[in-house]
Amino acid sequence: MPQRDLRDLSLPELEAALADWGEPRFRAKQVYEWLWAKSVTDLDAMTNLSKELRQRLRDEFTLNTLTEDTVQHSADGTIKTRWRTHDGHRIESVLIPVPDDDRFTVCVSTQVGCSLTCAFCATGRMGRKRNLAAYEIVDQVTGVNRQCLEAFGRSITNVVYMGMGEPLLTFSSTMESIARLTTAPSLGLGMAARRLTISTAGIAKMIRKLADDGFRSNLALSLHAADDAKRNEIMPINESNTLTILMEALEYFYQKTKARISYEYIAFERFNDSIEDAVKLVQLCRRRFPVRVNIIEYNPIDGAPFTKSGEERLNAFAAYLAKHGVTVTVRRSRGKDIDAACGQLANK
Repeated sequence: MPQRDLRDLSLPELEAALADWGEPRFRAKQVYEWLWAKSVTDLDAMTNLSKELRQRLRDEFTLNTLTEDTVQHSADGTIKTRWRTHDGHRIESVLIPVPDDDRFTVCVSTQVGCSLTCAFCATGRMGRKRNLAAYEIVDQVTGVNRQCLEAFGRSITNVVYMGMGEPLLTFSSTMESIARLTTAPSLGLGMAARRLTISTAGIAKMIRKLADDGFRSNLALSLHAADDAKRNEIMPINESNTLTILMEALEYFYQKTKARISYEYIAFERFNDSIEDAVKLVQLCRRRFPVRVNIIEYNPIDGAPFTKSGEERLNAFAAYLAKHGVTVTVRRSRGKDIDAACGQLANK
């Protein structure tokens, strides 16, 4: 059998393994703190462990890490990093700094590629190679945090699961990574749950599972069209997760969690940016849960038949939403010059 990665073990599993070796219970917590609170992946750096224990850990387990492959810097301060996994795949994450708002966000990937084939997204054209392990998601956060400290003298403030892949199709790894990031500093990175956001293309049964599991972070639905016909055209997942099904799941989610919900809405020129489209979106926003809309500038990818909305149409669309009581923000894309903007992550 292949060796298990040391960071796949929960603290109780680590305690059980070390107890079998005759080690006292506190040794497991020491190892766990090195791995998660201190982000140390070199066993020789775990100086309060005996050489014998370090060697046995090395013999019995693997300890795989991401390796920095390529780093690109945008003119607007955005930093995109391509990481190489232990088995030779490549994934990307992005640091999005907004120093004026004291916000430094890392956008992380959850899969190598993606299986959803959304028409406007470069990642979907890669197909899905495999899911990432929880520690590979966390490694992106800790690696980008080091970059943020070096470049801006600040730690990251927010984590968004909006990179390569669909987070709710790698549910266990996504939730385990959130647990690692939000656990008390003595056993994790100690981030506040409200600083994390999962973005999903819309997997209704998994949204309900989030609610049932007591999810405490934020949820964003990649909506992009407010009627089924248009959404089917650009997002095949909508054929089995229609807007009616999704709205019912989101109502259930909010009733159980009271967590913040937002809609991500990429504006495509003369496809989903008319006042008629805005009317339909207002109707979706009048459900039994509060929601905010983030309108996103479209970022072109090779071979996709879309262009971004012009300023006049975009502003009119946003103004209609605001006039009818919708909380709306127009987000300008960052990192476009290095293919680091929304929908562009494809190891280009």
